[in-house]
Amino acid sequence: MLLWSSRTSGLGSFHYLKLSGGLIYSGSKKTDLYHTKNSKNISKNHQDISIMSLYIHFLACAFGLGSWVAVNGMWVELPLIVSVLPERWDLPSYLTVIIQLANIGPILVTLVHKLCPGRLRENLVIYAVLTIGISACILLTVFWNKTTVFLGQPRSTAFFIITFFLSLVDCTSSVTFLPFMTQLPTKYITSYFIGEGLSGFLPGLVALAQGVGMAKCVNVSQPSGNFSNPGHENFTLEALYLPPNFSTEIFFSFLVVMMLISLGAFGLLNHVPRTFTLSTEDLVSEAGTIVTVSAGLEDQATSNLRKNSQKRASGDQPKPLIVKQYYSCYELAFIYCMVVWANCATNGLLPSVQTFSCMPYGNMVYHLSASLSSLANPLACFIAMFAPKRSLLLLGILCLLGTGCGGYNMAMAVMSPCPLLQDSPLGKSLIVLSWILFTGLLSYVKVMVGVILRDQSHIALVWCGAAVQLGSLVGSFIMFPLVSIYHLFKSGDICNNACATF
Repeated sequence: MLLWSSRTSGLGSFHYLKLSGGLIYSGSKKTDLYHTKNSKNISKNHQDISIMSLYIHFLACAFGLGSWVAVNGMWVELPLIVSVLPERWDLPSYLTVIIQLANIGPILVTLVHKLCPGRLRENLVIYAVLTIGISACILLTVFWNKTTVFLGQPRSTAFFIITFFLSLVDCTSSVTFLPFMTQLPTKYITSYFIGEGLSGFLPGLVALAQGVGMAKCVNVSQPSGNFSNPGHENFTLEALYLPPNFSTEIFFSFLVVMMLISLGAFGLLNHVPRTFTLSTEDLVSEAGTIVTVSAGLEDQATSNLRKNSQKRASGDQPKPLIVKQYYSCYELAFIYCMVVWANCATNGLLPSVQTFSCMPYGNMVYHLSASLSSLANPLACFIAMFAPKRSLLLLGILCLLGTGCGGYNMAMAVMSPCPLLQDSPLGKSLIVLSWILFTGLLSYVKVMVGVILRDQSHIALVWCGAAVQLGSLVGSFIMFPLVSIYHLFKSGDICNNACATF
């Protein structure tokens, strides 16, 4: 225990420091030396904690890479896959159904949490999930183009089975990866969401480098059908898809590497000392304790020194974010409704029609909207890290704005192959910007809602993951019959524009 006492004599003012029953003399110069040494120790501790904190931010981001990388990778590689597999352009419809069937994984995890609370060891489940994902990606590089005959028709049986296990991994990550992040301080969950966004952005970049879906318009001759002039031929423009820069097997090998990085990052995160995570959360209060050790000093000079130290410390330390510890049932219902709707729109409704809304404007517009909207996801997570806003009113407004952008994208898809301002640079810019804002705004909402629920409880994040999957499931089941059965959306031809002009 530290106790200060001061006395005045003819030689001036001097102080005694009582430590554990002992008495240590401390003159004014020694007091300054005491503060200097402690300031150096505090600065060194801050530096060590900052380095360790940056290290954990990096691991959390790398861990998030494994959340949806497999499913996102298959979607961006579809233009090459459909040209090989017998299902052709019916393949996306099959994938949608398979991915939703894989929701059996999060359903089982949620039931175990509900029926046997505290019995499920999430770290073991995550190890198993990532190991299955790595194995499935390796098998995909070898067997993705193997077919079997079923009911007299060639079918991509191996591809469908492997896709189911990859979808099982990604769907289950929503109810296992997020709850695991509750073991770390709140600030690291944003880094996890950045990694989750990169799990879609990085495969998209690699697909662009691969040249997926790049095409050019060429003249193709066709018989005229005129018997009086049999030598005459008609020429029409058709899209000729260019060969990729590297094979599909190499792309799937890239997915294996990303899954391995995620597994390695989780292994390191799982062994981060819990004492460090606690010390980072209590850092501000500990620094305040150091400053107020000499609170008993009555000497004016020492008091001024203490006040100046407190001002500097308060200037160096960021102001803590005010966290609302309790939300009413109505507020929680509103939060979970935002989770369901944001994921229904971003994972189910709009991805199914992105090609219909963008392709009529040209191949380059489609690739720009796909790649830049993928970039908007991790960018929104970065913004959430440095500008976190927990106001439910603000999040609701952002959700409405994102929904408005999504409504514009859906309207352009419905009007395909002749959307608004099709041949205008303004129309091309609007559709790209709309996709970026749609993804970015709803991604910010999803991140902040995850941060809010992380501060509530562990089970709140489990139900958050279940709400994520519920929204994705509902969106996919709504769009599947509209796109694949009733064919309400018509694809545009980038080489032949038959739209009427006014």
